[in-house]
Amino acid sequence: MKISTKGRYGLTIMMELAAKFGEGPISLKSIAEKNGLSEHYLEQLIAPLRNAGLVKSIRGAYGGYILSKEPEGITAGDVIRILEGPISPVDFTEEDDPAKRDLWLRIRDSIANVMDSTTLFDLINYKEEETQDSYMFYI
Repeated sequence: MKISTKGRYGLTIMMELAAKFGEGPISLKSIAEKNGLSEHYLEQLIAPLRNAGLVKSIRGAYGGYILSKEPEGITAGDVIRILEGPISPVDFTEEDDPAKRDLWLRIRDSIANVMDSTTLFDLINYKEEETQDSYMFYI
């Protein structure tokens, strides 16, 4: 399974909105500039996210977009499914070899489990393990 730019950039939008949650609307222009992305492309991606109820648009001079709920309530799986469709590494049928079908189902379920258990809050607060357990020595 390969996530396209739709999924990756859509997740970028959502992470930017999550990082500013509660601070008011964020413009797509500012997200595009900060991340070196096309504002026009982000406009195409925000529509399905808005239609799915994950974001709200705010009109006006200081308008933009906000998350419709807290970052802890939106998962990476929610965003990816809206923009990419169902999570599946391969298309398979009931006629496929049962051993292969079981493998594909386990892979699909593992991917879905990771994406569904990772919230926007987790993503914006991610720290690499080596920095979490490092020690500070003062001389």
